[in-house]
Amino acid sequence: MDHYDSQQTNDYMQPEEDWDRDLLLDPAWEKQQRKTFTAWCNSHLRKAGTQIENIEEDFRDGLKLMLLLEVISGERLAKPERGKMRVHKISNVNKALDFIASKGVKLVSIGAEEIVDGNVKMTLGMIWTIILRFAIQDISVEETSAKEGLLLWCQRKTAPYKNVNIQNFHISWKDGLGFCALIHRHRPELIDYGKLRKDDPLTNLNTAFDVAEKYLDIPKMLDAEDIVGTARPDEKAIMTYVSSFYHAFSGAQKAETAANRICKVLAVNQENEQLMEDYEKLASDLLEWIRRTIPWLENRVPENTMHAMQQKLEDFRDYRRLHKPPKVQEKCQLEINFNTLQTKLRLSNRPAFMPSEGRMVSDINNAWGCLEQAEKGYEEWLLNEIRRLERLDHLAEKFRQKASIHEAWTDGKEAMLRQKDYETATLSEIKALLKKHEAFESDLAAHQDRVEQIAAIAQELNELDYYDSPSVNARCQKICDQWDNLGALTQKRREALERTEKLLETIDQLYLEYAKRAAPFNNWMEGAMEDLQDTFIVHTIEEIQGLTTAHEQFKATLPDADKERLAILGIHNEVSKIVQTYHVNMAGTNPYTTITPQEINGKWDHVRQLVPRRDQALTEEHARQQHNERLRKQFGAQANVIGPWIQTKMEEIGRISIEMHGTLEDQLSHLRQYEKSIVNYKPKIDQLEGDHQLIQEALIFDNKHTNYTMEHIRVGWEQLLTTIARTINEVENQILTRDAKGISQEQMNEFRASFNHFDRKKTGMMDTDDFRACLISMGYNMGEAEFARIMSIVDPNRIGVVTFQAFIDFMSRETADTDTADQVMASFKILAGDKNYITVDELRRELPPDQAEYCIARMAPYAGPDSVPGALDYMSFSTALYGESDL
Repeated sequence: MDHYDSQQTNDYMQPEEDWDRDLLLDPAWEKQQRKTFTAWCNSHLRKAGTQIENIEEDFRDGLKLMLLLEVISGERLAKPERGKMRVHKISNVNKALDFIASKGVKLVSIGAEEIVDGNVKMTLGMIWTIILRFAIQDISVEETSAKEGLLLWCQRKTAPYKNVNIQNFHISWKDGLGFCALIHRHRPELIDYGKLRKDDPLTNLNTAFDVAEKYLDIPKMLDAEDIVGTARPDEKAIMTYVSSFYHAFSGAQKAETAANRICKVLAVNQENEQLMEDYEKLASDLLEWIRRTIPWLENRVPENTMHAMQQKLEDFRDYRRLHKPPKVQEKCQLEINFNTLQTKLRLSNRPAFMPSEGRMVSDINNAWGCLEQAEKGYEEWLLNEIRRLERLDHLAEKFRQKASIHEAWTDGKEAMLRQKDYETATLSEIKALLKKHEAFESDLAAHQDRVEQIAAIAQELNELDYYDSPSVNARCQKICDQWDNLGALTQKRREALERTEKLLETIDQLYLEYAKRAAPFNNWMEGAMEDLQDTFIVHTIEEIQGLTTAHEQFKATLPDADKERLAILGIHNEVSKIVQTYHVNMAGTNPYTTITPQEINGKWDHVRQLVPRRDQALTEEHARQQHNERLRKQFGAQANVIGPWIQTKMEEIGRISIEMHGTLEDQLSHLRQYEKSIVNYKPKIDQLEGDHQLIQEALIFDNKHTNYTMEHIRVGWEQLLTTIARTINEVENQILTRDAKGISQEQMNEFRASFNHFDRKKTGMMDTDDFRACLISMGYNMGEAEFARIMSIVDPNRIGVVTFQAFIDFMSRETADTDTADQVMASFKILAGDKNYITVDELRRELPPDQAEYCIARMAPYAGPDSVPGALDYMSFSTALYGESDL
């Protein structure tokens, strides 16, 4: 009892603590608990023919409370007090509470007085304690009990439903799919689960509640609207209702299990009896087949022919392949059925099965052993008989095959050895015939083994008394006689081939010597003809002199070449003498070359004719190159003067545009004089163009006497004219800027000095870094934004350089802006007054239009007081006009 009390205390500690914390019960939860607990109590009280209407009122006298406990526990409580006084009611309630405590439930903060007084929270807490003890505590699933066991049961039952995830007893049930899944899992015919939607919880909940009440006898303990309308439904109400499902389904499952067990026992008995009958029949059939088969396997009478013995072997193979395997399976299945039957009888506490006499498993195994013994001997006898007959057939067939192969090989060989094809063959053909004859001799030697094998097989067939030995012996003798004849013809043909080979080798050496000397001499003549007829293109006197020298050297080699020609022709004449002396039947011409003596003589005559023609062509070209050299020298002399003159004038113009000698008018006058002198130089350029025309007509492409080409002179002349014109224009623009801006000559000289100082590359233009350094040296201290604004003025095309004209324009503008800024600041102090700021409207109203727009444009990036949009204070206004350097 102590262990039971301890266990119960642990089980209910958590619920009691929960109830203490819920003393201030949520009104929505209290409503759900009233309905649920009332329906649960009535589901048990109706078994006693009564019910309650108001849970806190109907239990106040303790009578229905004691009756409820008797119904759910199945035990009798102490006799209740029938009086109407308060003391009688308290006594009855205490008897009920004592009975609850006797079941190991520790009641905390629940007294009889609160129940009698109708305390709703205490009454609900007491009913919840009863529900936990009698409806939930005994639930057990996989070593978990009570609340955890009920939760695990729900999770297991709803696991196959992918849109159901039961993790607790409150929000997991809000969509109603959990209740529907429990019903569908046990009674799928009651709910069409596939038509339910997760986004329609009211329909789901009402469907589950209605089906449970109508078909499962589970009263409706919850309202769908209360569950959906509550952020978190009451856990106790949900658990109470879900426990009713557990008890409803688990009770039906137990009854079904008991009925299935009885049916299973009857089925097992019937199955065992059927197994006994099957065993007896299968054993009888198998033994009968063994008795019929053994005599057939023990028959050892041999057949007279190979075909008959092979038929016996085929019958035996059919037996092993077709007839025996099913019987092996029957024997195995018989043993399996016997063991299975004995096991089932033992598990059912039934006596072991004893087969009929002679049908035991051991009897079948003994008969099967006899069968296999007979089978083994039968197969060995068949193979020995077949080997015996097969040996004779094999030797006879082997003799026929080898004899046929040898006869096929010797067919035509005698005629081949008697032919005299070598008499009209060339040396290469004789050597090929010798190689072919050597290959035949090797093949002949290799066939010696086959002839010996044929003779040995014939001897073995004679010893084994083969029925057709006479025909075998006659064929063998014919093969041996033919073999001896082939050997004699082979030796005779070899001797004839070797004699012919020696004679033709002598002639072949002369042919080869002729070819070795004729080929290079022919190549020399062809090369000489090609060189003598080759057209040439030269551009200098040195090149034509080199060709003339090479030609003279070639003419000096002609006598030696003629000697080589005569030697080659002599070799050819010697071959002709040998052919006539020994009556050699030559099948063709020289195999090593196609060059004939007639070709050599014809080409030699052609070379001698081409030599004087080459002399004349070289003489004419030498005269033409002398004329071209005079034209090169004439053009080079003029170009070497004009080219440096143009470069010098370009440098002088650059110095004039950079230096500060005199006024701008003086510089302009000096430049115009330069322009006049340049224009007067034009006739010399035209004269050079005429000389260049003569060079082009003579097809002269290079000139070592000058580095200047006509294209260089033209480009330099055009650049010179362009530069002097552009420089004059820049000076004129500077004069216009000076007069328009009122810049003095001293200021202009100062601007030029600053520009030249920071034009470090001396190109007449400053790059971005040099321009920034120049501005800083003049007192500017601008940020990146201000510098970017200035660059947009002086370099609007963003090429990255500042010209002197752009520099002057900017400096003159800045000077004017500073004067305007001074005037505006004086006006600002008057307009701002005491408020120390000025608006855009005031600027436009009080200042001249040009000053007003100037100020608005400069002050756009700056902000004034936050309280006055579009205004500037004194400090911001000053920064806008002068920049940060003036602050």
